[in-house]
Amino acid sequence: MASKLQLPVDESVLLRVTHSNLKSFSADVRFSLEMAVESVKEKLWKKCGTSVDSMSLGLYDDTGTKVSDLSDNRRPLGFYSPHDGYRLHIIDLDPSSVTSGGWLEDTSLVEKYKISDEAYDKMDGTVKKFKEKLASQNPSGHESKVAENYMEDLCANIKVGDRCEVEPGEKRGVVKFVGKAETLFPGFWVGVQYDEPLGKHDGMVKGKRYFDCPPLHGVMVRPDKVKVGDFPERDPFEEDEI
Repeated sequence: MASKLQLPVDESVLLRVTHSNLKSFSADVRFSLEMAVESVKEKLWKKCGTSVDSMSLGLYDDTGTKVSDLSDNRRPLGFYSPHDGYRLHIIDLDPSSVTSGGWLEDTSLVEKYKISDEAYDKMDGTVKKFKEKLASQNPSGHESKVAENYMEDLCANIKVGDRCEVEPGEKRGVVKFVGKAETLFPGFWVGVQYDEPLGKHDGMVKGKRYFDCPPLHGVMVRPDKVKVGDFPERDPFEEDEI
């Protein structure tokens, strides 16, 4: 009887990724040890915005000691002997990079459009006018229909730090907030940091910060949209495999 062909096992490692310009950026990412360093950089470029040509990578062990620089783009990641829990630090070498200057994290650096209260009140089709119309149709207030403990029971098994999947779209991430949100409707909310930039904010909603995460990675959703469990970060390269 002919022996079965034994296929090689594609070993992987889970690394904590940080960035020199994005102080709030921190993510646990799984990499194949067979990936070339250049492929690692391409994967990280999609997450942080630093181009492959401008990216330098340093590997640190779990005590914070530098192990090595990933200086050869052609070598596989496994050549540098990373282990689960090690940190992969991105250094952006481009002074004109989109990540430089802190504008991706500091919204105070973005010029804001301002309008006077008087001019806003004269405009039609605004959120304020819409709410006033609802209030006139239902003087008791439409927000009062939502109880203060709305969906509290669904939060019993959801805690900060849990990996999760959010519907619709099966978007994956990590739970960053659970509780009431004073700037949103009554009831309980769950704040999630997506693995990919599929969110709406950086953890600040309507002037209130509920958690910290990279820009466009944060979202606040109702607990019934969140499923916690073993949801590892997806590898974007899996879609190209057959």
